[in-house]
Amino acid sequence: MRTVSIEELKKILAGLPENPRIIASGNFSTPKTLLKVIDENVEKYIIHVLNAQVEIPNRPGVTHETAFVGVGMRQSKNLDYIPTRLSLLPIVIRDHYRPDVVLLHTSLPRFDTVSLGTEVNILPAAIETARMHGGIVIAQANKNMPYTYGDAQIYENDIDFLVEVDEPLTTHIQGSSTEIATSIGERIAHVIEDGSTLQVGIGAVPDVILSLLLKRNRLRIWTEMFSDGVLNLWKAGALDDEVPITASFVFGSQELYDWLNLNRKVRMLRTEKTNDPSQIARQAKMTSVNAGLQVDLFDQANASRVRGKIYSGFGGSTDFIVGALHSRGGRSFMALPSWHKKTNSSTIVPLITEAVTSFQHSYVVTENGMAACFGHSESEQARNLIEKAAHPDARAHLWEKAFEFGLVR
Repeated sequence: MRTVSIEELKKILAGLPENPRIIASGNFSTPKTLLKVIDENVEKYIIHVLNAQVEIPNRPGVTHETAFVGVGMRQSKNLDYIPTRLSLLPIVIRDHYRPDVVLLHTSLPRFDTVSLGTEVNILPAAIETARMHGGIVIAQANKNMPYTYGDAQIYENDIDFLVEVDEPLTTHIQGSSTEIATSIGERIAHVIEDGSTLQVGIGAVPDVILSLLLKRNRLRIWTEMFSDGVLNLWKAGALDDEVPITASFVFGSQELYDWLNLNRKVRMLRTEKTNDPSQIARQAKMTSVNAGLQVDLFDQANASRVRGKIYSGFGGSTDFIVGALHSRGGRSFMALPSWHKKTNSSTIVPLITEAVTSFQHSYVVTENGMAACFGHSESEQARNLIEKAAHPDARAHLWEKAFEFGLVR
């Protein structure tokens, strides 16, 4: 590894192949300094980022590429979406989308390593692939990035060039919950038992659920990502102190980042481990909570497309739904409001016409109730969805379609 200045880095970038593929830290760990240098010195390139935020360059000559579309790419006119489960994305990168450059956002060096800090995900696989096929790895080492353990630790000899920066991390402040989100969260939290393993991300419903579990005991965390709700569980003594918190990326407050730094209670792993359904299935009472856009009478969910256009992608939901169902005592919850205000339409629909993201959930939960699906016949599933989850204004139409489909007699 060689520490270089921005001016030296510009000369290095001059040797890149035409239209290089660049894989960068994503979510809320975007290496802004490095991306700015790339964008100012490379005329044409492909940028591959998971859940890209608004800091991502967007101009002619830049191709956006991702398996999970964030707000920074959602309206992109030059987007290549890669449909794949996140657990399989490292294989896709290794065999089909090999990077010429990997951009990392890391901690400052500690002994002979740096840490990927808040974002591990696909980066170890990208580093390995780049090194195997002649690509280069560039890190921006930030004194504000917490040093985390596990697969986040990267040896200096796996990095070609390092630029030291002082860049504030993006933080998240938990907002107030809506009445609907509170109702959904309360229904799910009520059935979560002591000793359960949780996969809950960020958002109004996960925030409500975690806030209601502070008096539980021996809870465990095996999740794709977590935020301040998990820190609050730790403060309350609700977590199993003998089992490390396992995740692939983190987003939250400055207090959360300070707590993460050099914290051996937290284990940051690469996405092919955290999202491996067989690993998830080994966790005690694995409880998976995911959000959807639509669910139909066959318990199929659309969580990725709106009016035929990609909105997000599979993400990790399919991995965790399958893993939770295979876990002893595990359950998967699909959470969504029963009515979409902007379109004035039901989110419980007769049959999904978009692409199906997942199917066969333990429960579909709305503000109206909890519809049991797994372990029931398709007729019982449909009845439960209509009676327990659907909005009252949609039920007559759903009953009519259920009869038409032969789901009920």
